[in-house]
Parts: sequence; C-alpha cells; structure tokens
Amino acid sequence: MKQHSHPRGRFSSRLGYVLSVAGSAVGLGNIWRFPYLAAKHGGGMFLLVYLLLTVTLGYVLIVSETALGRMTGKSPVGAFRAFGQSGALRFGGWVNAVVPMLIVPYYSAIGGWVLKYLVEYLRGDVGRLAGDSYFTGFISSSAGAEGWFLLFSAAVLLVILAGVRQGVERVSKVMMPALILLAVFVTGYSVTRPGALAGVRYFLIPNFANFSWMTVVAAMGQMFYSLSIAMGVLYTYGSYIGKDMDIEKSTGQVELFDTGVAMLGGMMIIPAVFAYSGGDLEALKAGPSLTFVTLPKIFADMGMGQAVGIAFFLMFFFAALTSAISLMETSVSTLQDELGWSRRVCCVVMAGVQLIFGSLACLGYGVLDFVQIFGMALLDFFDFLTNSVMMPVAALATCFLILRRVGVERVAAEVELSSEFRRKGMYRFFLRYLAPACIAVILISSVANVLGWISL
Repeated sequence: MKQHSHPRGRFSSRLGYVLSVAGSAVGLGNIWRFPYLAAKHGGGMFLLVYLLLTVTLGYVLIVSETALGRMTGKSPVGAFRAFGQSGALRFGGWVNAVVPMLIVPYYSAIGGWVLKYLVEYLRGDVGRLAGDSYFTGFISSSAGAEGWFLLFSAAVLLVILAGVRQGVERVSKVMMPALILLAVFVTGYSVTRPGALAGVRYFLIPNFANFSWMTVVAAMGQMFYSLSIAMGVLYTYGSYIGKDMDIEKSTGQVELFDTGVAMLGGMMIIPAVFAYSGGDLEALKAGPSLTFVTLPKIFADMGMGQAVGIAFFLMFFFAALTSAISLMETSVSTLQDELGWSRRVCCVVMAGVQLIFGSLACLGYGVLDFVQIFGMALLDFFDFLTNSVMMPVAALATCFLILRRVGVERVAAEVELSSEFRRKGMYRFFLRYLAPACIAVILISSVANVLGWISL
C-alpha cells in the first residue's frame, strides 16, 4: 500500500505528552481490574510482583514502542513498514493497529455504563443503584445501554475532531489532575471506614504464603492492560514528539502516574469492601461487576454515599474517557497514514466502526444475549480477543522487529538523543533474553484459561 504524508500532530510540551500517555494508561483496568486481581491473587504479593514487572518488562516495552514511533514519525503500520516490506512485518504492524480499533467500541460501551451511573448519582438515586438487579436490568435493556454508549462515543469523537493539541492534550491536562484529586478524596474516605485497616494491610503488605505462579501470570497480564502496551498508542504518541523529548524520563513519569492510580484504585476499593463485608475476600472477586454492583451497596451504607458516589464515578468517567480518546486517536492516525484521508474523514470512518462493534457489545447482554463465543457474551469475547490474544501477539511482533530488523543498539541510540538512558543495561538484557518468553507465557496462559486447561 502506498505511504501517504499529511501534516502530523504534535504535543506542545512534555507535560502534555506525559499526561496524554498517562490518560491512555489510566483507565478501566486501574479502577476495577487491578483491585479485583490483587484481591484474588494475594493482595500485597500481587502488588509487589506487578511493581517489579512494571519497572522491568513494562519499561522495556514502553521505551521500545515510543522510540520506534519517534524514529519513524509514524503510527504502527508505517513504523513496521519503515524497516522492510515482508509479510511478517506488515502483519505485526497491522496487529498493533487493529487492536485499538477493536477495543475502543466495547470500551465505550462500558464508558456508557459509567456515564449512566454518574448521572444517576447526581440525581440522588443512591438506594436504587444499590439494588441487586439494577445493574443486570440496565445492561440487558438494550435501548438504555445503547443510548448511554452513544453519548459516551460522541464525547470521544468531539475531542478527536479537535486534534492533538486542542483536543487530546487539552482534555488530558484538565482531566488527569482532576482524576488524581478525586481518587485521593475517595481513598481517604474509604480507608477511614471502620474495619478498613485490615484491607489496607492485605493490599500493601506482601505475604509470601499467598504467592503462586498465577500471581505472576495475572500481574503480567494486568501490566499489559494497564500501561497501554501493544495497542499502537505508544507508537502513535511517540510519533507526535520531537527529538528533544526525554523518552526515559517521560516513561518513568508514566510508570509512576499509572502505578500510583492503580494503587489508589486498590486503596479505594479493597479497604471499603473489607469494611463492608467484614473481611470476606469473596466479596472482592466479583470482577467487572465489583464497580457496578458491590460499590453502590457500600456507598448506600455510607453517610456521604451520594457525594462519594459522584466523586468515584466522575473519576471513573475521566479515566474511561481519556483512555478511549487515546485508542481512537491511534486508530485515526493509522487511517490517515495508510489511506491519506483527512482527519475529519478518518474520524467519520472510525465513528462507523465504533457504532457497529460497540452496538454489538451493548446488545450482547440484551437482544443478542443468545450469541455466545467460547461461552462468552460479545463484549467479553471482544475483551478476550484483544487483551489476551492480539496484544501479546502485537508485543511479540515489536520484539521481533527490534531483534531481527532494527537492532537493540539503534533503538538505544534513538533514546540517547534526548536521554541519559540509565537503565540501558537492563533494557538490553530484558529485550534480548526475557521479554519474548514472558509475553509468550501471557499468550499461552490466557488461551489455556479460556479453553479450561488452567484456571486464572
């Protein structure tokens, strides 16, 4: 396919870039997925393993994708093509590119749920939201879920139409600090509830008796989900920065930002559920419904339940919106690069993709609930396909690209244009010897779990 050129967006500052990448990384996974997995896989032990993986394997993959994006000035397909025209390279580039195109529709469906709950808390329906069947009734009412999905999708599209600086960067600069302030408020309230201290200890203090191989596998999978690795996002945002942008320092700031919010997510939810359930860990293992079923019950029993509910779901909305924006931006950038269309036309095309697949995800719990793939509803299947299969494959493709075509030293030289690259030795070692094996473990374990061979 012919490569097209067009005026390329640029971030105005490192702060704008860091907050935009952090906005991509901080999303649904930090708020409900991280606490749920931490509770299931050992609390403090899970947290320790996750932190170790983030500063090693996570760091290596973030730096790699960002450097390749800046080196080529292209989103993933163009970045892979810059180093050759082989079928394997084209496949690797397109896997990285298609992942966000498939994630943003179902992600926006969940974003619609968040928006619905935020509006209901603003209206004061605290008791009704805590009802046992409220969430199930809402997502199974196809028209209602579809309507909120469309509202959330419209908000994402408006930001993308505004461009990189006026849209993506400006929204991230406002929403990310606001998200942190709201998270700190909800956390402060949560940890001061009677009985919450036991949850704090469980979450922060590693107990080696709780360690298992599944702790490592789950933490590794969460790291991918949380840091926006293998979604094409880091290639795209890397292509928007200049040669003077300190990649290493920016990566460290993103790691800190994302891990901090994940820890706040754990501190918001785990102590609150401990206090509410009397320390029953089973109450934490509700998965996605933890946010929409268990937490509303907790808020209903609080003296400040409506205020805390508003703060929590406003924060949750900001997290979901900034992540959806980054996924849509990556998709639009790829279409611009590969087809040479205007930004507006590419936005319209992606809006159509979002409408089709997002609607399927919404209706999968309603009129299309009879459609099951590997025993999963449509939204759950889209999540499995992208996060558990395509993202590990995309990450393996990046490792292959560097190890076989680009060269580790050439990537290191790109980073050193603007960075001291203090972790260069660790970067080389992990990329050459550990990263491909770790990623393969995620892929094999995830598929084996769905097929029922192991239980994660």
